[in-house]
Amino acid sequence: MKRRLGRSDLEVSAVGMGCWAIGGDWWYVEEGQKPSPCGWGDYNDAESVRAIHAALDMGVNFFDTADVYGCGHSERILGEALAGRRNGVIIATKFGKQFDEEKKHFFGHDTNPELIRSACEASLRRLRVDTIDLYQFHWADYDLDKAAEVRDVLENLVAEGKIRFYGWSTNDVDRIRVFAEGAHCTAVQSFLSVFWDYPEVQAVCDELDLANINKQPLAMGLLTGKFNENPTFQENDFRRQEFAEQRDRINFRIRQAEALREALTTGGRTLAQGALAWIWARQERAIPIPGFKNVRQARENAAAMEFGPLPARQMSEVREILDRTEKESA
Repeated sequence: MKRRLGRSDLEVSAVGMGCWAIGGDWWYVEEGQKPSPCGWGDYNDAESVRAIHAALDMGVNFFDTADVYGCGHSERILGEALAGRRNGVIIATKFGKQFDEEKKHFFGHDTNPELIRSACEASLRRLRVDTIDLYQFHWADYDLDKAAEVRDVLENLVAEGKIRFYGWSTNDVDRIRVFAEGAHCTAVQSFLSVFWDYPEVQAVCDELDLANINKQPLAMGLLTGKFNENPTFQENDFRRQEFAEQRDRINFRIRQAEALREALTTGGRTLAQGALAWIWARQERAIPIPGFKNVRQARENAAAMEFGPLPARQMSEVREILDRTEKESA
């Protein structure tokens, strides 16, 4: 399964690999507060490299990361894994956050043109490439009135050959439209999953011929079927606090995923593969980027392409189950 990446001439696999989790440990640091984890628990760099190679072997050619994931570490691991296997691979990364690579501390945002340029240069070095295929703005609610200035900096980077195309990681339609005025804007990165649907983003992507890259398509693991209610996590996993703060809603989602199991696993799919298939059926230009930390997860996500989009009957069943369970929980 292939997808054209928006307005570009780039063709990518229908599923990409999201590289947040392979970044390892990093922490958000706010003055006067205890550092909070931004990673996904334990990780193994050698296993991450093997997982990337497994995805490549199964036809995946699209990898999405960010400079802030692991404060540079995710980009370094991706660059290492793709060394000698770069041909035909499309790399997307992001910018806009401030971090200390040595201390693994993320502490803010900045859009100074020179800092954008230096962030781009640093990503090129870590990824071991001369050009970034897709460079994405990583500040979802950045001031709309100043967005055109960031867009213009990105157009300059295209002209200089540092990047090929760009996009914005946001679910805000007005912000998407500002970036889309640029000739080389080709993608939006937005939330889309069985649990989180944003039809207004899908509509503007269709209107403006933008790829819709979908982050957290498996709802932070809730659509994999591996959790029982009240799940626990390691101290270095950001979900430990995230899930605790929303415990009742998380437990509801776990029950809801189980109710969806039969509809999503039609045709021999796993629950995770069914969740990806739902996205492809929801919008043809959608490109989900599930995360991974090991070979098994990478292979399972890549194998979803063998089944294709979820059939119309199961799409209707999913809608009915979601509506019914939401009403029951009200």
